[in-house]
Amino acid sequence: MRLLWGIGGGLALILATVGAVLPLLPTTPFLLLAAFCLSRSSDRWHRWLLNHGWLGPPIHDWRTRRAVSRRVKWKASLSMLAVLGISALLHVDMRLLAVQALVLCVVATFLWTRPE
Repeated sequence: MRLLWGIGGGLALILATVGAVLPLLPTTPFLLLAAFCLSRSSDRWHRWLLNHGWLGPPIHDWRTRRAVSRRVKWKASLSMLAVLGISALLHVDMRLLAVQALVLCVVATFLWTRPE
């Protein structure tokens, strides 16, 4: 079972890293998922992730204060708007577009109500 948690943590970490470069892929949720999975698979990898200079601080902020930085909030919000805009440009069915907009509004509301 530890192997499966490790594989899941590694995949989530890869997606988080890719999301740091690509604007449409979220970084923080995958980073938190990686920390969760790695905590169940390997103490060494989990400690490495938490002590990493770039990846560790968002995890620490979330765990201690359930906080998300303002920069991350803006990046996530702009990504959500871009996804919605691309869907509209691709002429996605209006019902699906409405559901997508509703979900993105709920996510944005949750995100912006977190402390910084």
